[in-house]
Amino acid sequence: MLFMSTGNSPYVARDLAHVWHPCTQMKDHEQLPPIPIRRGQGVWLEDYAGRRYLDAISSWWVNLFGHANPRISAAVRAQLEQLEQVILAGFTHEPVIELSEALVAAAPSGLSRCFYADNGSSAVEVAVKMSFHYWRNVGRTAKHRFITLSNSYHGETLGALAVGNVELYKEIYRPLLMDVITVPSPDCFERAAGEPWAEHSRRKFAHMETALARHAHETAAVIVEPLVQCAAGMRMYDPVYLQLLRAACDRYDVHLIADEIAVGFGRTGTLFACEQAGIRPDFMCLSKGLTGGYLPLSAVLTTEPVYAAFYDEYVRLNAFLHSHSFTGNPLACAAARASLRIFREDNILERNRALAARMGARARELEDHPHVAEVRQRGMIVAIELVRDKAKREPYPWQERRGLVVYRHGLERGVLLRPVGNVVYFMPPYVIAPEEIDLMVDVARDGIERAVCD
Repeated sequence: MLFMSTGNSPYVARDLAHVWHPCTQMKDHEQLPPIPIRRGQGVWLEDYAGRRYLDAISSWWVNLFGHANPRISAAVRAQLEQLEQVILAGFTHEPVIELSEALVAAAPSGLSRCFYADNGSSAVEVAVKMSFHYWRNVGRTAKHRFITLSNSYHGETLGALAVGNVELYKEIYRPLLMDVITVPSPDCFERAAGEPWAEHSRRKFAHMETALARHAHETAAVIVEPLVQCAAGMRMYDPVYLQLLRAACDRYDVHLIADEIAVGFGRTGTLFACEQAGIRPDFMCLSKGLTGGYLPLSAVLTTEPVYAAFYDEYVRLNAFLHSHSFTGNPLACAAARASLRIFREDNILERNRALAARMGARARELEDHPHVAEVRQRGMIVAIELVRDKAKREPYPWQERRGLVVYRHGLERGVLLRPVGNVVYFMPPYVIAPEEIDLMVDVARDGIERAVCD
């Protein structure tokens, strides 16, 4: 087997003896063993046999500035010599203070308070609980439900899973989950032939308007992934939907939670996706790229009115009693500060525009392929939708696992691609070079040819 070389095989055997991998049917590893990675540098990963793999998916969308980035590594190393961890209840430290100041300065105006957790799912849990708790604290206890979009994904802890809508992850656990209100997504892949993205998104908002009109009295918040529903196959929609949603949430007195965990930090072309709609959510969830992909950390940014609803005498029991042991970890905060400095000092968003243009132009060469229904892009995210019948947009049955063919081909050619179902996508680190973009797309194109060959 290609990946079971002499250098890799001892690690594979040890791994399979004890490690249970995430989002994986472990039986698959009988045919396709996990690849042990020895080191990373820039956009490249290297296994113990010396084979290299271009990380086209930023190691699950977290890595922004390449593996072993010297500036982030130096910041973490320096912090390690000073303070590795301290309880954030009753104590504080400079990295968390500076990071909070930087996030508030960068976020949409009005988001002035930062609450920290460990990962994206935990951030969503915080936002959901905080919204629910806010309405209780202000005496409106009927507001306890949440509205979400079809095809949405917000994480896999129980609260986050409940407010998501990807059945693959959710269905088995449904008996454990709170009941939510789900409205159709503004996903522009579903638009009529020739219909502009904005018009489709505006038309689909009617469903949200109806849900809010009917359920506002019992609704705490609406939660959305701004502009791109990543786990649903990089499905995208127009910023006008967010504008309409913000206005409606204000009109119906409902919170808006923006899950920017995957789309934040430049992925959609602006630092935060909400900027493209000119809106400010009541809660903004951040993780993944927050530390540049170095360490687990998440943050929920919220407003002064929300903060004030919890600010009270202890005996009134209005405090937000939610905690994680490693909340605001100094090492993770140091990595996040360094990552934000790179954005500022290297003018990353401007530089990314050229990379995004190259990536989009190369990917759009596949638009005429008989089994490609759409090539879509939002900033540094590009997706290629594979279908059995292009005219009818008939998908391949999921059981055929066409995306797995692309994945395996990519590994054989030295590119890490991990399609979402039948959607091949690119979300590389921002240090990728134009020639590496060409390699990434060329390998994906050849993998697609293999996958759709009946």
